[in-house]
Amino acid sequence: MTLSYIPSDTNDEGILKATASGVLPSGQPVVVNADGTVSAISATAGGPSFGSPTVFQAAESIYQSSAFDSNLNKVVISYRNSGISDKGYAVVGTVSGSSISFGTPVQFNNGSTNYTSMTFDSNSNKIVIAYQDGGNSSYGTAIVGTVSGTSISFGSEVVFNSGNSDYITSTFDSSNNKVVIAYRDQGNSAQGTAIVGTVSGTGISFGSEVVYNTGQSPFNGSTFDSNSNKVVIVYRDDGNSSRGTAIVGTVSGTNISFGSEVVFDQLRSDGNVATFDSNSNKVVVAYQDPNNTDAAQAIVGTVSGTSISFGTAVVIDTSASNFFAATFDSNSNKVLVSYIDAGNSNYGTSVFGTVSGTSISFGTPLVFNSASTVNGYLNSTFDSNSNAIVVSFRNSGNSSYGTSVVFQASSTNLTAENYIGISTGGTYASGSNATVKIIGNTSNEQTSLTAGQAYYVQTDGTIGTTAADPSVFAGTAISATKLIVKT
Repeated sequence: MTLSYIPSDTNDEGILKATASGVLPSGQPVVVNADGTVSAISATAGGPSFGSPTVFQAAESIYQSSAFDSNLNKVVISYRNSGISDKGYAVVGTVSGSSISFGTPVQFNNGSTNYTSMTFDSNSNKIVIAYQDGGNSSYGTAIVGTVSGTSISFGSEVVFNSGNSDYITSTFDSSNNKVVIAYRDQGNSAQGTAIVGTVSGTGISFGSEVVYNTGQSPFNGSTFDSNSNKVVIVYRDDGNSSRGTAIVGTVSGTNISFGSEVVFDQLRSDGNVATFDSNSNKVVVAYQDPNNTDAAQAIVGTVSGTSISFGTAVVIDTSASNFFAATFDSNSNKVLVSYIDAGNSNYGTSVFGTVSGTSISFGTPLVFNSASTVNGYLNSTFDSNSNAIVVSFRNSGNSSYGTSVVFQASSTNLTAENYIGISTGGTYASGSNATVKIIGNTSNEQTSLTAGQAYYVQTDGTIGTTAADPSVFAGTAISATKLIVKT
């Protein structure tokens, strides 16, 4: 049937009659399709996609680390600039659709900068970079950055460990508003060590160092479990046959205490990284398994109290793989694991995984860089403003330039123009005659609205108080259950 406008029985506003394409639940935002049918708005499974690689530093760049400044909706990348005496640099990126643009890189360390790790302190709205300062006896050092526009400025460097510090990882404890840094302390028998930092203004202060592993502990990774309010550190325990190991930390004031170590791989794990899936409330660990032809693997962990338990490891890629990154996409509720696929010419590769229970399943790997990215020191972060993940790497196929690419897990059928109104009258089967309340009419099938509040259509078909991308105005609430439809 064709679209038809019918005046309302009760006022001058109207409704739309049209054929439903797909199931159309009552009270849902609706789009009009090119053939004149109407559909519910939803995130559609069009498959993951990525944009074109974009250079952020036209020089050899390694030890990439990144974070998303959710206050200003900017991605920040730190790295060692081998084109300028291996000094530490950072650059601010702005995501638009499937592309990213960068401001001018800013130097934050004058010495050789290694093992950079970056996190965003959402309490102070500051970026914190932790790194090994080769210009100062390889001491563990941190610095606070403030983003403004497309640039970043820094405070003074602060030493958190007066000894050789490597395999540095960091995360932000949003429950206690603390930065937690973990590292291998070469000045103390290479023991796994952690320290808690507090940001104030443009500086950071630290509590006392705490040893979490008495054996050598390289390949540190970390994440914050916001469900249990715990920090999880993963590492290779060289004091225990190089087994993949995890430990749970509890922050209190300026200190951190740890539960018992838990082995997640009985043989060996390299390149350990971790991320927290806030949809399933699980920790996902990705790593290389040298005892399984260096295959890429992932395993799901559940935090309970001061411990963590694991499901069964899942093979991501049977080929030799290294240099991992893992990030949770809260829009699609998927984890993106990125790695260098040594079985495919060292191409940069990524794959989305979905957690279910204590396991994770993966889709088809996608090559994001059809050139060698060996020693790429991959890193990734989720931009919640654009619902995209930014992967940063050293592109050996292009003079080892620092490069980024934007990944998106799914698409949506919502555009800036096709929103037409809100369905009413019950659930409609595909092909049936549906009724849609359009501009000026009132939808009375909503819940938990705030009178006087503007609402926007979200890409998954819900409505919310903040604009999505694209920005589509749904209407204004006049009560907890009623929304005046506007476009």
